[in-house]
Amino acid sequence: MKNVLAGRKLTIATMHGKEKVIGPILSEATGVIVTVAEGFNTDIFGTFTGEIEREADALTVARRKCLAAAALTETTLVLASEGSFGPHPTIPFAKCDDEILVLVDLYLGLEIKVRELSTNTNFSGKTVRSWEEANAFSAAALFPSHGLIVGRSRGETQWLKKGIRSTHEFERLVKENLDATGECYIETDMRAMHNPSRLSVIGMATEKLAESMLRNCPLCNTPGFDVEDVLSGLPCEQCATPTAGTLSFVYGCQRCGHREERRFPHGRKTESAMYCDWCNP
Repeated sequence: MKNVLAGRKLTIATMHGKEKVIGPILSEATGVIVTVAEGFNTDIFGTFTGEIEREADALTVARRKCLAAAALTETTLVLASEGSFGPHPTIPFAKCDDEILVLVDLYLGLEIKVRELSTNTNFSGKTVRSWEEANAFSAAALFPSHGLIVGRSRGETQWLKKGIRSTHEFERLVKENLDATGECYIETDMRAMHNPSRLSVIGMATEKLAESMLRNCPLCNTPGFDVEDVLSGLPCEQCATPTAGTLSFVYGCQRCGHREERRFPHGRKTESAMYCDWCNP
């Protein structure tokens, strides 16, 4: 099918260097011409360090970024991402990076969104009371390849320094604050330009987005022919009883409404008997 997005200008709504990983992937895969929304301040939508609270969920904020960047740059194809960090929703004691990418096409009237949930993150923060504690934290946080933030105490939004990548500067700030107050709060800088681990996860999300941008509706050729529903009922390998296993994905087109069921998306035609309520009640 024809790649209808090739040659179009795509604006990335970022001020934190995300275009370094997003741009090459989308340019090569889809043929779009990638630019950055110059002068666009994404911090007004919320900051990781608490100076400005994010006022909505990640998907909503990413959409708002897209529309604001489109108005600023007068472009019709705009992409934004939004990351969240915290406990993994299903893996006990694990931390995760939850990245959402949203592509808004005002010309075609569609939105393509993808999500990448990964445990590949150094997200952490700690109050330390000695240089030895601070040094151990920085090593675990992958410093200096990953940036750090130093503050006087946890919960304050008046940070001493963000984006620290110099070992000398880090040691100076920590020791000065320890001498002054007896403690210091250190946090990983989760902004993309200071966090290669996060850039890697954004890259994985971008690969998904590229696939979606190239997956066209078989009827009207509109990009973003994506999964709209997941149907369970994969038969048990022993008794053939329907199980909770995924039987099919239902793809849908945002433009013409065409829907198409595709069976066995995970490459399995039966489910293990251990997941069957009849064989293993």
